[in-house]
Amino acid sequence: MVATTFDRLLQDPRKRKEPPRLRARTTENQAAQSPSLMLLVLLASAGVVVYALFLLNPDNRGDWLPWVLVIAAETILVVHALLAMWTILSSGHDPRTFAFHASQDELFDAAEIVRENQEMSPQDWQMYLDGRPVAVDVFITTYGEDLGTIRRTVEAAVAMHGKHLTWVLDDGRSDEVRDLTEELGARYLRRLSSGGAKAGNVNHALSQTSGDYFVILDADFVAKPEFLTETVPFFGSPDVSFVQTPQTYGNTNNLISRGAGYMQAVFYRYIQPGRNRFNAAFCVGTNVIFRRQAVEEIGGMYTGSKSEDVWTSLLLHERGWRSVYIPTTLAVGDTPETIEAYTKQQQRWATGGFEIFFTHNPLSRKRDLTLDQRLQYLVTATHYMTGIAPLLLLLVPPLHIYFGLSPIELSVSPLTWVLYYAGFYVMQIAVAFYTLGSFRWEVLMLASASFPIYVRAFVNALFKREQKWHVTGSVGKTASPFNFIIPQVLVFAFLAITSAVGIWRDADAGIFTLAVAWNVTNTFILGAFVVTAMREASRIRRENRAARRSRGRRAAGATTTVEGAARSSGPDRIDHSDPTPARSPEPTSDDVAPDGRDDLRPVPADSTRPTSAPGGAA
Repeated sequence: MVATTFDRLLQDPRKRKEPPRLRARTTENQAAQSPSLMLLVLLASAGVVVYALFLLNPDNRGDWLPWVLVIAAETILVVHALLAMWTILSSGHDPRTFAFHASQDELFDAAEIVRENQEMSPQDWQMYLDGRPVAVDVFITTYGEDLGTIRRTVEAAVAMHGKHLTWVLDDGRSDEVRDLTEELGARYLRRLSSGGAKAGNVNHALSQTSGDYFVILDADFVAKPEFLTETVPFFGSPDVSFVQTPQTYGNTNNLISRGAGYMQAVFYRYIQPGRNRFNAAFCVGTNVIFRRQAVEEIGGMYTGSKSEDVWTSLLLHERGWRSVYIPTTLAVGDTPETIEAYTKQQQRWATGGFEIFFTHNPLSRKRDLTLDQRLQYLVTATHYMTGIAPLLLLLVPPLHIYFGLSPIELSVSPLTWVLYYAGFYVMQIAVAFYTLGSFRWEVLMLASASFPIYVRAFVNALFKREQKWHVTGSVGKTASPFNFIIPQVLVFAFLAITSAVGIWRDADAGIFTLAVAWNVTNTFILGAFVVTAMREASRIRRENRAARRSRGRRAAGATTTVEGAARSSGPDRIDHSDPTPARSPEPTSDDVAPDGRDDLRPVPADSTRPTSAPGGAA
């Protein structure tokens, strides 16, 4: 006989006799506390320091231009590597305190569940904190995603254990999404304009709801039933402002999606848990639950940036609120699958980080942060500088091949440089290999080829330029990937030519230089990215041709049907009039007055009111 959720509720001991500090480590903490990982981190840190001393040794300095490029790039990488190691060493901190366990033990009232005959409907179980019933709103933000994706997310959200209301916040203003929402037993909200983007959408929902806590889920993240039972108990501590869970991806089925997903793995498994120790874990925009009181204290979700998640976290930490991150997968979603989606996502994230650096520098005396928080937010604000560093390093081998300029004194043998270099990079790869389970070629490819994205984001943040954004997984015509990687293609062509020149010169001189080997390696890595784009472009062309043929067949079938009806009815019996009056088009995200006021076109009078299915949501 299969035990029900209610059976497990009764079987679980409601009062634990052992103190929380003696509880066995969870699986997530065992990984962070692994002695092997600690040893690798310490060795990698030592390798970073030794390599830095080698580069800064005046006796090893070569020509100024390539040396400055190497020093600039490696300084960024070395500093961030050391700070990452420091954070990973702190990642064994368990945020589940006595207050959490006490609150989780008393989250549900078994007697009340029996009295209300709710044993088989855990989504209706009232949750309690400190003996007081709590209300939770679940916000699902949508903006043009396909109905199948939204259906999966809403169904899972409605079914989460613990009484709550599920709301679909539809900035795509789709009647189909509205009907789907009502069918699934959730509630629907639509704004007149798209001011403030996602943050504005959430703030509008906060003005229409009253829950003590609210969850934010992107339209493609399917929550697990235990989402609320694993996060709400943290709010038993009155200073907790939000609880963040990781972004886990279920669509790692091509090079881009695998690379984009694996690039985040170390961050969610070790960096975010380490930031817990410093009260600096930040919101990542989805799979998160907030305390309404905390967000209202800072004036709502931050709308001055498209990276509203990090900014909101920073403002909450400045006000003295505490954040919690748990590396437990409680929702599974989609990572970018195309170069277009990856490019726009990374540019949005990077721009938000650089905006913090330029306009709200965490090192400023004006910021009410601890020293640890300042350092952690400085890492966040400058993290994507590590994506610009490869551009500087790509220029070093061509300087040697064309002009004979070397960053290292020629008396230093190539083998010596390789050994010091390996002490830094090989140990970094070893840490990544241990944490990810294997070496991920896709991560290396994307990390080496993404520098134009981060340069563009840096310039946008520096000069406060606006950028049109695109949501992951939204419906629309897919553009050619080459529209987004022109700089990478040009750099690849340059490196390919440079490799050919270098190989010809080395063959003519009868020697093999490190610069040529380095340049050929860079060429192959960028070449792999270009080949990936070619395959994607070919797939898009096939899909577009298939779509055109399908539309053509449908149009031909419709024409045949009309002609057949005309022949059978006779020419004098065809009525070409349309008795249905024309409808005004629904407002779109672009239909906003230039001065930022609401949509100028007529809209239904009840378009801003929430709708619900008969009987309301769960």
